[in-house]
Amino acid sequence: MSDATPTPTATPERPQLPAQSPPVDPAETAVASDKAASTGKLSWWRGDGGDGAKRNLGLVGVLAALILVGAVTKPDLYGDPNWVWNNVLAILQLASVVGVVTVGMTFVIIGGGIDLSVGAILALAGVWCTTVATQSYGAAGMIFTALVVGICVGLVNGVLISYGRLVPFIATLAMLVAARGLAASISNKQTQVSSSTFINDIAARKVIGIPILVYILGAVVLAGWVVLNRTTFGRRTIAVGGNPEAARLAGINVRRHTMLLYALSGLCCGIAAIMLTSQATSAQAAMANLYELDAIAAAIIGGTLLSGGRGTIVGSLLGVIIFATITNLFAINGLSIEAQNMVKGGIIVAAVLVQQFQFKSVTRLLARNRVTTAT
Repeated sequence: MSDATPTPTATPERPQLPAQSPPVDPAETAVASDKAASTGKLSWWRGDGGDGAKRNLGLVGVLAALILVGAVTKPDLYGDPNWVWNNVLAILQLASVVGVVTVGMTFVIIGGGIDLSVGAILALAGVWCTTVATQSYGAAGMIFTALVVGICVGLVNGVLISYGRLVPFIATLAMLVAARGLAASISNKQTQVSSSTFINDIAARKVIGIPILVYILGAVVLAGWVVLNRTTFGRRTIAVGGNPEAARLAGINVRRHTMLLYALSGLCCGIAAIMLTSQATSAQAAMANLYELDAIAAAIIGGTLLSGGRGTIVGSLLGVIIFATITNLFAINGLSIEAQNMVKGGIIVAAVLVQQFQFKSVTRLLARNRVTTAT
């Protein structure tokens, strides 16, 4: 009889439970929260908001330098307070139309896109709203038509880019040509005169001494700032522009959101079409020429990254005002448009170089300072 050795039975291993964290002292929690609150007071300066604030302060400095140049070159004009006030209003009125277009462009660029068709959309909306058939419905019909045309063309851009998988540069470039052609076809290459007294008086009328166009610009800028900084739509715009794949994994419908961004840009073009039609009391297919370049340049000057994910509405507004001030400065000094364009081109190149090199260095320096302070 052989000895039988018992076969060992496999016992399941006990799952390793995670180590329990020690109890948290409420006093320590209160101290930590107080410390976070105290450092949070400076987060607007040290974080992304601080970078935007410092950039905006720099743009204000540029405006001050331009005013100083004007005061040196034309001391007789800048010595008259009435002329200075009227000149400020003229600069703001000059910047109003491009400023409204720039708000929509800023959203598109922050969302990781580009829109080269804003000038053509503006022209198409202006021509369409000044046809004889549209003007028969009065000022309300003209405004409604301009807004609807802008939104619809912007939606076409968004659908082609989001669902047609076209590159934004190609899609909006094609729309630039198509919209200009359609505007020329509708107007028969003629200038269409606006017969609406209400529309024409928008540019001529003032409230408390300030043109209505400036109020419209302020309302659009305020609405854009609120949407970008205080709504879910704005946070999703920054997320989509910063990292589309991460935004998709986070549950954001990237395609639909991109389509809505281009629709928003079209809406701004529709508003600008009414404003420009009011200034000229007419509309034609060649209006708003190169407005897309002015809007892109103003957004870049204001700190909006071409790669997407970062930008400010206030910075874009300051960029528009800087370009309008340069135009005004060259006009009162009798300088040529060619020299003005060369200066604008140099400013754009300098702004892009600052974005590429200095922004990363400043961010790393701030991060290093935070680590040093924490230790």
